[in-house]
Amino acid sequence: MLPCSQMSRRRGYTLVPTMRTLLVILAHPDDESFGPGGTLAKYAYNGVAVHYVCGTRGESGTVDAERLNGYADVAELRTAELMCAAKTLRLASVHFLGYRDSGMAGAADNGLTGSLHAAPLDEVAERIISYIERLQPDAIVTHDQYGGYGHPDHIKLHQATMRAYTLRYGIEWRLEPNGLWSAVNQDAPAPRLYFTTIPKGLVKLGVRILPLLRQDPRKFGRNKDIDLVQIASWDIPVTTRINTRRYAEIKQAASACHVSQQPPAQQSRIVRFLFRRNQGTEYFSRAYPPYQRGERLETGLFGD
Repeated sequence: MLPCSQMSRRRGYTLVPTMRTLLVILAHPDDESFGPGGTLAKYAYNGVAVHYVCGTRGESGTVDAERLNGYADVAELRTAELMCAAKTLRLASVHFLGYRDSGMAGAADNGLTGSLHAAPLDEVAERIISYIERLQPDAIVTHDQYGGYGHPDHIKLHQATMRAYTLRYGIEWRLEPNGLWSAVNQDAPAPRLYFTTIPKGLVKLGVRILPLLRQDPRKFGRNKDIDLVQIASWDIPVTTRINTRRYAEIKQAASACHVSQQPPAQQSRIVRFLFRRNQGTEYFSRAYPPYQRGERLETGLFGD
């Protein structure tokens, strides 16, 4: 666990005494930085206690052999990278659910004993509930129903977090045709719930550009196992847009901690341009309390 100091200064930002608590539940070391890292930094540097519950230690991640020098295995390396990122983002604490990393859909690792993908849903939900009860968050962030890019561990944590709300607060969920969630027992005193997302226009732009660079948009990423064409078809309505421009450098520094997972595609000038273009804003979809048709876009995670 990383203690969060009461008051300190870094790069001109002042950390004030904690007033609110944000719980982030994601599957792997690096999800916190490559995903909503700007938002986590923004809140942490402004006095919110940001706690990270990580589903696995990233054992199935592809790592260049030389990166393992000084580490017992991939899990130890990626845990160290996460602790580096957590310090940079000023996370209040880091916890692990204790599951083994699974691979993409169809991977052999998915059926291994102890893997997150193979774990009973209610078991995972109960572990999440234990952190909700211990940390008493005002808001929770997790993956969307598609797992961002279809990773089974991301999808499992989405499902388990939703299930935790059912078991803990009696909230039953229904996905509406417009892509938004509605809930039975909408007045339950539960934390606000958000899913990380990105506007699909950016993905669609990538689908058009990559063939010009002689890259297959259906075989994207470090392991060529991400289908951008499929991802572009997954519509997750954006309900919350957070300005993170002031914290972009902190997010980049945290992402750099995960050196073993840096995708080769970032070496492309156009991909780097698209990456930088999206650094100043981060996007979320609110599930609880359910987002109402006609409601204005939010600019924060705490209803203010």
